[in-house]
Amino acid sequence: MMSAYRPVLLAIGAALCGAALFQALGVPAGPLVGSTVAVTALAATGLSPRVPPTLRNLGFTAIGVTLGAGVTTHFLTDVLRFPASLVALTLTMVAVMLISSNVLKRFFGVAGGTAVLATSPGALSYSLSLAADRPAAKIDIPFVMVLQSLRLLIITIALPPLVALVERGAGGGGAVIVLHTLGIPASLVLIAIAALGGYLFERLRIPAAFLLAGVAISGIGHGVGWLEGRPSPILTFIGFSLAGAVIGARFASVTRTQLRDLLLAGLVVTTIAVVFSGLASFVVAEFLALPFGQVWVSFAPGGVEGMSAMALSLGYDPAYVATHHIFRLLLLIAILPMFMRAPRSDEL
Repeated sequence: MMSAYRPVLLAIGAALCGAALFQALGVPAGPLVGSTVAVTALAATGLSPRVPPTLRNLGFTAIGVTLGAGVTTHFLTDVLRFPASLVALTLTMVAVMLISSNVLKRFFGVAGGTAVLATSPGALSYSLSLAADRPAAKIDIPFVMVLQSLRLLIITIALPPLVALVERGAGGGGAVIVLHTLGIPASLVLIAIAALGGYLFERLRIPAAFLLAGVAISGIGHGVGWLEGRPSPILTFIGFSLAGAVIGARFASVTRTQLRDLLLAGLVVTTIAVVFSGLASFVVAEFLALPFGQVWVSFAPGGVEGMSAMALSLGYDPAYVATHHIFRLLLLIAILPMFMRAPRSDEL
């Protein structure tokens, strides 16, 4: 009986220990980064850590509820500040996909459809579902999974200290949102209600269902004044740790040969994405007088859950960050099929 739970216990134990260590060391977004590093290292040893869907969903729900706590009664007027930023995000996202996919095709010999899905900025599950639904397109699913996971891993580990370094060098910093804290019983009730909403969202095939349900339910409660304060810090810590464990555990099914062969391609396309998003973020931050780190985390092509958790840990405006990542996810869902539809001449 215990052998069946061993991969889960290993994953959760490593995630909590790594999260606690990195938080104690003062690493930016320590619980998220620490749990990711610890579980990835565990996966590299061949121990196959695993996070069950129920725990994964609860972790993302806790993060979503915490993000939703940043919504105020002035949320709608705040959103009206974002149009120029959202347009810049759209242009950056399309540019990164076009450049990265063409680099994979021309320099790494990757087929067109595989290159597009491997470089889509986020929504790994959606990319893989598209690949599974298009058998005639001959998508290399392991390639898509490895490159997407590598990008997410690199950005999750590298971006928080990089943002902190840049902000420190510029003499700036994120605007820390100070809120009251809900008690543990109230926090548990709120997370339970949000988890139910996540189940309904999942039945409706809404991507990142549990995180979005948490944001929606908590955001509505805070927006109309029914709630005031973030969930208990203990529950938020556990949510970050579970999110990092999910990212790290993805590498349990990837062989060392796959990692070695695809590491260079992953580093190249991730560097392209980080550099382009950083340059666009600098322009937007200067134009809108926003913290550069806040914009960069909002534009960074990581997963919705991971980047939202990172922004929350770094103390940036959760309404701004969550709006951009949710918008990016919805835009990606709309444009990926169009990117897949028409093959170019170099693919024929």
